[in-house]
Amino acid sequence: MIDFNLVGSIRREVEKIKALKQYEREIFILAGVFIFGTLAFGLGRLSKIEGGKIPVKIEIPNSLNSSKGVIGEGAISLEEFPPSVGLLVASRNGSKYHFPWCPGALQISEANKIWFQSEEQAEKAGYEPAANCKGL
Repeated sequence: MIDFNLVGSIRREVEKIKALKQYEREIFILAGVFIFGTLAFGLGRLSKIEGGKIPVKIEIPNSLNSSKGVIGEGAISLEEFPPSVGLLVASRNGSKYHFPWCPGALQISEANKIWFQSEEQAEKAGYEPAANCKGL
């Protein structure tokens, strides 16, 4: 059975759409402006997000080229830790050894610091590498 109300409703909607034919140019321009504006806004947001990032700078001092350690931006330079002092540090009260720029090493008081020239030397003294110190 055919619902004539539905058929009539569909015909009225088709007539409305055909009536929009006279505004075809204006609708096309309006759609183009909307799409262009949306793209411009998106590109602007994208450039703001990318512009706010700080570039990462990684430096590897010549004295660590043979070592496994890497110094990143904001790290303590090796000039502050001359080779006469040592390349690894541990606490007299602890059981782990660190690179001088690792977070754990920075918390050791100067009075408690023990310096080692190599990992082997630190391990012979009974220390093991710190888990939060990358490169050990």
